[in-house]
Amino acid sequence: MNAPAVTPEPLQLVVGEEELLVERAVRTALDSARLADPTADLTRVRVAELTVPQLNELVSPSLFAEARVVVLEAAQEITQEISDAVIAYSKNPAEGVVLVVVHTGGGRTKVGKALPAALKKAGAYVTECPKMTKAAEREDFVRNEIRRAGGRTDAPAVAALIETIGSDLRELASAAAQLVADTDGKVDEQAVRRYHSGRAEVNGFAVAEKAVVGDLPGALEALRWAMQLGVPHVLVADALADAVRTVARVAPLGRIDPFKMAGELGMPPWKIRKAMSQTRGWHPAGLADAMQIVAALNADVKGAAADAGYALELAIIKINRAHKRA
Repeated sequence: MNAPAVTPEPLQLVVGEEELLVERAVRTALDSARLADPTADLTRVRVAELTVPQLNELVSPSLFAEARVVVLEAAQEITQEISDAVIAYSKNPAEGVVLVVVHTGGGRTKVGKALPAALKKAGAYVTECPKMTKAAEREDFVRNEIRRAGGRTDAPAVAALIETIGSDLRELASAAAQLVADTDGKVDEQAVRRYHSGRAEVNGFAVAEKAVVGDLPGALEALRWAMQLGVPHVLVADALADAVRTVARVAPLGRIDPFKMAGELGMPPWKIRKAMSQTRGWHPAGLADAMQIVAALNADVKGAAADAGYALELAIIKINRAHKRA
């Protein structure tokens, strides 16, 4: 990712389905805006829940010259009325406002599919966030993550990390950052093997693994390790959400063949196998509670809560209570 520009682009289009890259693009837009004005505020809204008057209010210049970043999420669901309003605004963006339109690149309707092209024509700054499906792409991603964190690595270490972690980009990003912190920047194969045999508790996704099996002391201890290593709050929250959602999807299926179900569930077999072992002790009502907890946590760590660290700790405690619910 490039460093934020001093003057933020007023109209930005984030296209793709790789959630980690999308979230980073939004974060970069906010960081750029806050370089120009440290008080810049962030507002996120799903286009399906938006009206034209609400949009106009969000992108209108502030009387007090307050900078603002407005993120329109799931823009592939846009209606004709909102699309017209967004395109009209894109031709004359307001000063001090950064409008970020997040779009998967597809869409079920013509208006949804046509929006990216219209915004590109209007001069939007485009960030592509495509799904990484090839092994070479994931290897490049891991190498870049390690460099981004200030470390250096080699091909055997990259291969070992992917072999150990899997293909999930959030897990790979978290593990890469933690390895750099844990090895003073030199990430080789030996460090990967050593780290994941003895220090897995500092991995954000291991926090989630302990939380969903009802290990409250272990989850809280792992959370403290993760926070000390500087793992971003949002990555831990995403790990919790992913773990809960995965258990909720796998639990009703009972005993299944992970390899046969991998394609249908859209998960690698190792992830399904892990989730099957984590379903023990969960009941439907408890899983429903846990889903609501992680949904609320997502907003908390993105600014709704005054203390994101406390919000994570409280969410883990609540998930533990949900796990005990019969």
